[in-house]
Amino acid sequence: MFNDIGPMELVTLVILAVLIFGPDKLPKLIQDVTGFIRKIRSFSETAKADIRAELGPEFKDFEFEDLNPKTFVRKQLMDNDDLGLKEIRNSFDLRKDMEEVADAVHGRESVPTTAANGSSGGSSATPDLLKKRTKLDPGERPPFDADAT
Repeated sequence: MFNDIGPMELVTLVILAVLIFGPDKLPKLIQDVTGFIRKIRSFSETAKADIRAELGPEFKDFEFEDLNPKTFVRKQLMDNDDLGLKEIRNSFDLRKDMEEVADAVHGRESVPTTAANGSSGGSSATPDLLKKRTKLDPGERPPFDADAT
């Protein structure tokens, strides 16, 4: 809940609490707040237990965290590989693609994938990113840059 509070913010909150409530009332306030949090957690756990009991034995493995859409999708798609998603995910070789782009940006020659596989075709399957076209083909519209307008 408070994952983004750093040490300086925590010290500031403690100083503000001492200034607002005073050193004599602060321990009683902390006890009241922790008791209130315990009661809320207890109420929540009993409500979850009641709901599980009402759902019946077929929902004994039901977790309320599964109602979160992210958790549901992660559980259904990532853990369950009926669709072959792990194979598809592993087939993407982003590291190789990023190296090719970095080589093109830095002007280095990269080994084309067709030459690496043994076929010696004259043209590479990857476009030459360093080559500029001087003229447009007839009927071709000039490139549009949305950021330039």
